[in-house]
Amino acid sequence: MQYPLTATPDLNSEQSARARQLQLTKPPGALGRLEEIACWFAGRQQREIPEPLEPAITVFAGDHGVVAEGISAFPSVVTGEMVRNFARGGAAINVLSRSIGAHLTVVNAGVASPLNDVTGIVHANIRPGTANLLQGPAMTRHEAERAVELGRARAVADIQTGANLLIAGEMGIGNTTPSACLICALTGAAPEDVVGIGTGVDAAGRARKVEVVRAALKRVNAHPPADGIGWLAELGGIEIAAMAGYYLEAAVSGVPALLDGFISSAAALVAHQLSPAVTDWLIASHLSFENGHRIALERLGLTPLIDLQMRLGEGSGAAVVVPLLQAAISLHAEMATFAEAGVSNKDD
Repeated sequence: MQYPLTATPDLNSEQSARARQLQLTKPPGALGRLEEIACWFAGRQQREIPEPLEPAITVFAGDHGVVAEGISAFPSVVTGEMVRNFARGGAAINVLSRSIGAHLTVVNAGVASPLNDVTGIVHANIRPGTANLLQGPAMTRHEAERAVELGRARAVADIQTGANLLIAGEMGIGNTTPSACLICALTGAAPEDVVGIGTGVDAAGRARKVEVVRAALKRVNAHPPADGIGWLAELGGIEIAAMAGYYLEAAVSGVPALLDGFISSAAALVAHQLSPAVTDWLIASHLSFENGHRIALERLGLTPLIDLQMRLGEGSGAAVVVPLLQAAISLHAEMATFAEAGVSNKDD
């Protein structure tokens, strides 16, 4: 499957924003990366002074057959239980969405537990959880393509709400294992450098995860997939594939996307494999406590804005960063210039 070319940032608007930064009443560079953020958004919004951000968050949920290998501290049933919690408004991402005024959507992309009675979510279940990736492909190629297209459709829906900043979150017990597989496969990193504690496994549990990832990679590398869709089918998750599609569509539509943590970076690596220019539209929000996140971000050429040792997922780390982005844009828009304030510039 071929994916459309991404939109192109407006370098003239970005350059105009940089010129404005030099005229604001502060020493050049005094606001550090906040200045870069404002100029980055100027280029993406094609405006010297970006408009305030209107964020939308979509959380994709799916289960994973590899949980049968004992790689998670929690059973798969928790995925469906957490979706119910999302629907009731009681999860961390519900709280954070409300605090930043974000439009929140929860999508059942591939949960194993029945959720037909749950209202207030999008029912788009592609299959009830993936197969065990240690024993064979996690899903068919067609299912992986459908999941990517689901993510693209949800990005379009979020943009249609008026969002100019997209955040993808996830819920899926066991999903750090397929994410680790994808990060290893797409960066060449070793499993022991990528695999972390996930939901909180002990040292023995982490060692088991490392061996599961190593064995799964050995299985797939005997006949390596030709593209990102193939890697998703072999080693991915339905919610991870949907997130990859979400990032792809954000770039195609010219709307910035704010990455979350470990699972988010695995999805972004797949999106980058399918369309390398997607990274022009991505910002890394935070550095996850989970091993391997830094490796994935370095491959993407992205630097996280904060490090709070978070590893919750759901889009929570990205949501926490939104006020920081808003502050960067407000400073850029509302600070007086030297001329407006009657303050002498260093060259006057």
